[in-house]
Amino acid sequence: MEVQQFYYDNKIVKKFLYATMLWGAVGMLVGLLLAFMFVFPNLTDGISWLSFGRLRPLHTNAVIFAFVGNALYAGVYYSLQRLLKARMYSDFLSNFNFWGWQLIIVAAAITLPLGYTTSKEYAELEWPIDIAIALVWVAFGVNMIGTIIKRRQRHLYVAVWFYIATFVTVAVLHIFNSLELPVSALKSYSVYAGVQDALVQWWYGHNAVAFFLTTPFLGLMYYFVPKAANRPVYSYRLSIVHFWSLIFIYIWAGPHHLLYSALPDWAQNLGVVFSIMLIAPSWGGMINGLLTLRGAWDKVRTDPVLKFMVVAITGYGMATFEGPMLSLKTFNAMAHFTDWVIAHVHVGALAWNGFLTFGMMYYLVPRMFKTELYSKGLANFHFWIGTLGIIVYALPMYVAGFAQASMWKQFNPDGSLIYGNFLETEEQIIPMYWMRAIGGSMYLVGVLIGIYNAIMTIRKGSEVADELAEAPALTRVKKGRVAGEAFHTWLERRPVQLTVLATIAILIGGVIQIVPTLLVKSNIPTITSVKPYTPLELEGRDIYIREGCVSCHSQMVRPFRSETERYGEYSKAGEYVYDHPFLWGSKRTGPDLLRVGGKYSDNWHLNHMYDPQTTSAGSIMPAYKWLFRAKHDRSQTEAKMEAMVSLGVPYTDEDIANAQQSMEAQAAGIEQNLYSDPEFKKNYEEDQRAAQARGEEFIAMKDREITALIAYLQRLGTDIKVKDTNDERTAKNE
Repeated sequence: MEVQQFYYDNKIVKKFLYATMLWGAVGMLVGLLLAFMFVFPNLTDGISWLSFGRLRPLHTNAVIFAFVGNALYAGVYYSLQRLLKARMYSDFLSNFNFWGWQLIIVAAAITLPLGYTTSKEYAELEWPIDIAIALVWVAFGVNMIGTIIKRRQRHLYVAVWFYIATFVTVAVLHIFNSLELPVSALKSYSVYAGVQDALVQWWYGHNAVAFFLTTPFLGLMYYFVPKAANRPVYSYRLSIVHFWSLIFIYIWAGPHHLLYSALPDWAQNLGVVFSIMLIAPSWGGMINGLLTLRGAWDKVRTDPVLKFMVVAITGYGMATFEGPMLSLKTFNAMAHFTDWVIAHVHVGALAWNGFLTFGMMYYLVPRMFKTELYSKGLANFHFWIGTLGIIVYALPMYVAGFAQASMWKQFNPDGSLIYGNFLETEEQIIPMYWMRAIGGSMYLVGVLIGIYNAIMTIRKGSEVADELAEAPALTRVKKGRVAGEAFHTWLERRPVQLTVLATIAILIGGVIQIVPTLLVKSNIPTITSVKPYTPLELEGRDIYIREGCVSCHSQMVRPFRSETERYGEYSKAGEYVYDHPFLWGSKRTGPDLLRVGGKYSDNWHLNHMYDPQTTSAGSIMPAYKWLFRAKHDRSQTEAKMEAMVSLGVPYTDEDIANAQQSMEAQAAGIEQNLYSDPEFKKNYEEDQRAAQARGEEFIAMKDREITALIAYLQRLGTDIKVKDTNDERTAKNE
């Protein structure tokens, strides 16, 4: 048998490892800053690019795509070469993958704080960056497939199955969710609207967690846990069941993010059923990982690598049990929109993804630099402070979620809400926000210690850029099944067939859920009174999106007495038909805004945006003072309206031609309303005289960004008649 010599490419693995450490520190530092903003809301007062709404998507993108993404690539590039006994197919594609991904991260770090965002959770990046993501991801896939084709190992190990499913599914999810119509170089609108956009987004959002944060890390678990423990995988049969059931079921579960929303009930119920079913394969994978360590528990007590991996797998088990529980309608009615969800996602991110990454880092760095770990003591300290950090972070958020859920739903004997003021809830959970910030600080300290330990290990080691290896050449065998060969054993040596079957498995759920919602009109009943936004309201909506208001405010009143009493009539699918993108939100740090239109005066909104604490004592909302200084750019309004027409919004040619006059008239009306406040009028006129004295251009209030935002807020929820439940109850009592 011919034995061939070749070299593993360690350079690319090291590059991704360095990037993992860098972006991990950056992403978590931004997250910690955001945590402190809950207790110090004006921490970055007046600095637009450091506002909570703009930094929040930067944090999630940095942790998911920069930290976890680079760790994913590092682990895949290391393990794939060794599992296939082959160097990566193309060094050029490997480096294109690395540098392209880092440029995407830098582009996100620049554009998101500047307010260029689609607002779609985990998919906030604008269309040119979306195209770049697709190109880099395809390069990664081609490189992986090319390596599989030239492999020297006939059967594909379970980890490789997960890598293949990851590549195929993420490509499908990203492309379909990112279909958008460009307006300019950094502005676009989703091609989907309202309910349809929500379904596609959470089909993507849930499965981005599934196929970017879970399936590739399960592949890494199947490789690194047996390697670190020096034990075989507990059950080959369980790994087969785990893989196929997981990728088939996971794709159906997205609608459980939209329970009690305006999404059709049949789609919601499908999401619930498959979410409950998801417990079985998820826990099957956890059990397979933990039982792989049977007979190696003495090593677990002393080896930092295995300690991190045990907690990671346990965190995976907790998160994948809690997810299906949150999809139960009774449970979801309480937990959704609360801080419970924040605790849930951080158990997954900090424990499962974070700790598996650190365990992998501690495994790889000494081996790749041919040395011992610099300090096992520091690694153990990293483990314990990180574990305590997760607990101190998550437990207070669970408590906060319980507090919010119970306080929002309590009634007085006369039928009024006990806690009618939303801020009463926030005041009760401020101590929990302090605890979260402390837990996050502990976790970040551990991260920095781990990075220091890795750097010192690298410094005392010696770099091996290309690692010599040898393996027998792969000989040809019969294409069909050999006598007595099981179907799956045959499939493991047929990568094309395996990929095709995996693709079919992940497409079935998406097609059955999404196609009827997009094509069957009865799923989205129309409401004749719902009209397109005026040009100024459309511009105000874009400012709302730019500032990330959707991170803290929902626009979805669920059909519960507690919500209709607090906010007004529950949401109807037909109300959102012109919303590109949808803005239902996933967390209520502030109250729902769907029915806010006409509830307060223009002056109230003005003062609230300038200094929230003056209108809402105890508010943790930051000020948006730059909206009062900036002149509103209306040069693209017509182009935006034309894009909306292409998406089915019924603007007429006359509407577009008269857009500037329409905005001028509506803005002037708002300015006139603001003049009704003597204090505003006095300050406004003083500012005007001061600007003239300095020889500066004075921007009229009607031309400022805040005016467009007020126009949008005052429009919300006014297209349908809303019962005033407070007036109705008062009349009944009288």
